[in-house]
Amino acid sequence: MNRSRDDLFALKQTSMSEFAFDDQVARVFDDMIQRSVPGYSTLLTGIAALTRKYAQNNTHCYDLGCSTGASMLAMHGALGNRGCKIIGVDNSTAMIERCRSDLQQAGLDIMIDIVCSDILDVSIENASVVVMNLTLQFIPLAKRQRCLETIYRGLLPGGILILSEKINFTDAHENQWQQSVHHGFKQLHGYSALEISQKRTALENVLIPETLETHRQRLINTGFRTIHSWFQCFNFISLAAIK
Repeated sequence: MNRSRDDLFALKQTSMSEFAFDDQVARVFDDMIQRSVPGYSTLLTGIAALTRKYAQNNTHCYDLGCSTGASMLAMHGALGNRGCKIIGVDNSTAMIERCRSDLQQAGLDIMIDIVCSDILDVSIENASVVVMNLTLQFIPLAKRQRCLETIYRGLLPGGILILSEKINFTDAHENQWQQSVHHGFKQLHGYSALEISQKRTALENVLIPETLETHRQRLINTGFRTIHSWFQCFNFISLAAIK
């Protein structure tokens, strides 16, 4: 697969546009996320392990905000012969095109549906696994509860929602420390201070993180009663919520 290095914010920009999942981002996305999200490979391995544990025969497994399809690849490798269909949803045409290309090259386009749509407009049906891997943070705050309620209604008893997010911390010192080590992680992976600063500005009103406590309470309000924190690396977490 053709993967380009992320240099979108390497040059100083006189005016900053809001971050968007456009053609430029789709071209470098795989490199961007590996170099920006601590523990990303572990997230994918965990998604595979949880899919293997919770996927039920002849059901649907959803990847909401599927980007280039990495979580779908992880799920596919864990499903075996259970007769499950994987459904990936993303509202970016550029990301969907890249996803389809990558899955075709991997020979995994059978039993996988890829839908270009706002995930708030998608019906969740007969689901045993739903993945939101760094997706909810891009949905407007006022719509996040409704999004989770739609997922909950479509999950079968015993089904799982895997929710991965960048988070904030209520303690200001803790929040500053976590952000600083995250920036250090990105610098270790070749991003300059200028790149980090400019990307942060572009994302400011697009990616809205919340606290772990907020995520847990929203899941409880939705109806989930079993919620496990299974991953954290700096200011990134993943929760497993079971219906």
